[in-house]
Amino acid sequence: MKPARTPHDLASRATIKIRLKNISQLFNSLDPSPFIEKDLDADAEAFIEGWAAESHHDAQLRLVLHIETPVEDPAAREGIIDAIHNFFAYKAENTRRELRHLLGVGRLSLLIGLLFVAICIAAAQGISGLWQGTIAEIVGQSLIIVGWVAMWRPLEIFLYDWWPIARRARLHRRLSTMPIDFASTGH
Repeated sequence: MKPARTPHDLASRATIKIRLKNISQLFNSLDPSPFIEKDLDADAEAFIEGWAAESHHDAQLRLVLHIETPVEDPAAREGIIDAIHNFFAYKAENTRRELRHLLGVGRLSLLIGLLFVAICIAAAQGISGLWQGTIAEIVGQSLIIVGWVAMWRPLEIFLYDWWPIARRARLHRRLSTMPIDFASTGH
């Protein structure tokens, strides 16, 4: 049985440590953008996000870069910090945009679903008024079932799909403001 986590354990999980030979390993070498707008290397990004996602949601995140070839210039360090913060701020904005889009699709799907349910219920009532018997009952009930099945997608969006995206947006926002420190590993 695993022991329960203490507040100290949660705080220690909030420090993300990356070891690099040089700072260029942290960034996507194929990205032609200016340094301040560079994308992080996909592996570095996945590592940072994965580690941060495992930390307690209230923990103050902190990134420590252990670099064999130290970055001595304070302006270069600030540029690196700004590039990392800008990258995660950009991801946070994209994730918020994705959430807004999903909720818009959910609202439209809900409107369409409600209209379709109303049409199906009206058709089922119309059929029961015109016909009698088992066939009329089967068709009427089938229309009602089909109408409610049409509500599946908006309910899925509003009950389940939105919150993982909102959680990811909060994570990116936390990463966009985390303190970043440099540590020289030396040889």
